Amino acid sequence: MWAYGMLKNVGSQNVCSFSFLADMIYFLSVSAIDYTIMITKIKLDFTIPEQLAGERLDRALAKQLPQYSRSRLKQWLTSGQLTIDGASPPPKYKIAGGEQVSIRADLEENNKWEAQAIDLDIIFEDESLLVINKPIDFVVHPGAGNSHNTLANALLHYHPPLAKLPRSGIVHRIDKDTTGLLVVAKTLEAQTNLIKQLQEKRIKRQYEAIVNGHPTGGGTINAPIGRHPKQRTKMAVVENGKMAITHYRIIEHLPHHTRLKVRLETGRTHQIRVHLAHIGYPIVGDQSYGGRLKLPKNITPEVSQILRQFKRQALHARWLELKHPINHEQLKFEAPLPDDIKTLLNQLGKDSDIKK
Repeated sequence: MWAYGMLKNVGSQNVCSFSFLADMIYFLSVSAIDYTIMITKIKLDFTIPEQLAGERLDRALAKQLPQYSRSRLKQWLTSGQLTIDGASPPPKYKIAGGEQVSIRADLEENNKWEAQAIDLDIIFEDESLLVINKPIDFVVHPGAGNSHNTLANALLHYHPPLAKLPRSGIVHRIDKDTTGLLVVAKTLEAQTNLIKQLQEKRIKRQYEAIVNGHPTGGGTINAPIGRHPKQRTKMAVVENGKMAITHYRIIEHLPHHTRLKVRLETGRTHQIRVHLAHIGYPIVGDQSYGGRLKLPKNITPEVSQILRQFKRQALHARWLELKHPINHEQLKFEAPLPDDIKTLLNQLGKDSDIKK
């Protein structure tokens, strides 16, 4: 069982000595799926080791409780669900060692998102995670104007215990009209581990894109991204933005377009789309960052038609590589190109009036 395995692993690493109360975990039976664990309460007590004397409290807690994110621990601390010697000192408090830590925390269900029966293309599943191949026109989680029919709604129906996890277990997201691979955690321990891998740039996310024009070679785009100064629903390369790094290389030159393999080093909103447009090679079909449609000269009627009709960015999250959050096995996944991009490539490749 996951809870037992988590405690066993923590103890074997000598992270800290826990005294768990009998009612730490409640169980909920899920009839359609052979999983029974749903944590509703966490109750534990331990002593901070003397060797951590002088550390900031938040850093010491992160070292002692690696299965939980720093933001979660901070939330528990500031809300009084986590106490130090019966008090709630600030996160920057310097510890002396030997303090008694007590946690009485609830993991609340996400009652705002409704479970909906929506088919999922599941590439991989085990007791800790899911890898999903997301189709076009599918929002990842509910937001303004999209309260239903999202990936999160589908996940809550497929595996109800995900209601206990932040964002229904979703670790990262891709845009509504970008297709491809996403990883979803099924336990809090797995989600915390995968988020940490993502933050440490140990999850490799690679995309295939079709862009307008012909880059002369591969390269790296290192340009900060933030909100567009005038169009607030869009992102842009801005001086005071967050660091954003995108690597790309050429897969194939087409007569007027190029297939690229793109790897994210950071994960800013719309990063690939913004960066490729910034260097002058916008993604085909991008309605936000592609600018006005400019048809190449001397193209066939078939190519003209498909370029006019292709109304979403030709971007697909094709490859995903990560370390399993529990058994630490290196996992690699690939999702084939969707039919609309295959058709686009087929037509663009036939437009061979320019010989390469």
